[in-house]
Amino acid sequence: MNKTIFGVILVGLMASGAANAADMRRSAPYYQAPQAAYYNWAGAYAGANVGYQWGKAKNTGTNPSGLEGGLQLGYNWQNGQFVFGAETDLQISGADDTFAPFKFSNPWFGTLRGRAGLAMNNILFYGTLGLAYGGLKAESFGLSEDKTHIGWTGGVGMEVGFNQQWSGKIEYLYADLSSRAYSVTGNQVGLSTSILRVGVNYHF
Repeated sequence: MNKTIFGVILVGLMASGAANAADMRRSAPYYQAPQAAYYNWAGAYAGANVGYQWGKAKNTGTNPSGLEGGLQLGYNWQNGQFVFGAETDLQISGADDTFAPFKFSNPWFGTLRGRAGLAMNNILFYGTLGLAYGGLKAESFGLSEDKTHIGWTGGVGMEVGFNQQWSGKIEYLYADLSSRAYSVTGNQVGLSTSILRVGVNYHF
C-alpha cells in the first residue's frame, strides 16, 4: 500500500516538473544580439571653422599669411561606405604681407566644392574639389585697390562623428585665384594660398 502511494506521488511530481519545464520554454523571452552602431552621414549640416592661411601674391614679392575663420554649409548622400556631397563656405582672413612699397592682403574668400569620401562607420576620409573666389587688396603710397578674384580649390580632410548630431573635422585646402591687373603695381597679380583648419558641424 505504501509503495503504491509513493509511486503515485513520484509520477505526479515528474508530470508537474515536465509541465513546468514546457511552460518555461514557451514563456522564455526572445533574445536578439545587439546590432553594431551605424553612423549615418547622409543629410544637411552646418558649422564653423578656424585655421591658418599662408600663400603668395604673384608678381609682388609678398607672401600673405594669417589666421582665418568662417562658416560652412553642406549636404551629404551616402551609399554603403561611399559618401558624396557638396559644401560651400565663406571665410574672413587676416592674411597679409608687406614688401616695400607694396602691401597685399586677402581679407575674405569662399569656396563651392564637391566632396567624395569613404566612411569607416563614424570616421570619414574625403577629397574635395571646386570653385574658389576671394578679395585681394593692394596698398602702396597711400593708395589702395580692391579686386575680386575667381579660381579653383582642392584638398583632403577627415571628419569624425561624435554622435549623430555633432562631428569635428580637420581639413587642408589649396586655392589658386586667377591674376588680374592692378593699377598701383602696374602688373598682373593673383594669389595662391594654402589653408589648414579645424571645424565642427551640426547634422540636421
